[in-house]
Amino acid sequence: QPQLVESGGGSVQAGGSLRLSCAASGFTFNRYSMAWFRQAPGKEREGVASIDLIGVTRYRNSVKGRFTISKDTAQNTLYLQMNSVEDADTAIYYCAADPIARDFHDPAFSYWGRGTQVTVSS
Repeated sequence: QPQLVESGGGSVQAGGSLRLSCAASGFTFNRYSMAWFRQAPGKEREGVASIDLIGVTRYRNSVKGRFTISKDTAQNTLYLQMNSVEDADTAIYYCAADPIARDFHDPAFSYWGRGTQVTVSS
């Protein structure tokens, strides 16, 4: 059974940086599409970034140039480097995986982690 465990969340001041990690197990990591989603208080979950089987990355407009998604297939770990964070980035961040080619626009990923809280303070 695929498992995803996020870590690296916490409190950060606006303008600062944070790196989220997602440790994957129970599936062939390099054969899955991976993505980061987030859900802010009172809002629907939204896609943030995704990376496909060959490493092509995609980002929502509001994080382009600030966030970087990457993966380490040797360590079975997905990352989200968050720079120049803003108040609007405060949310629970979820890692997701799917054996079918999907990107962050598609919420129908099959496997999800439990999330890690990111809080940005001004």
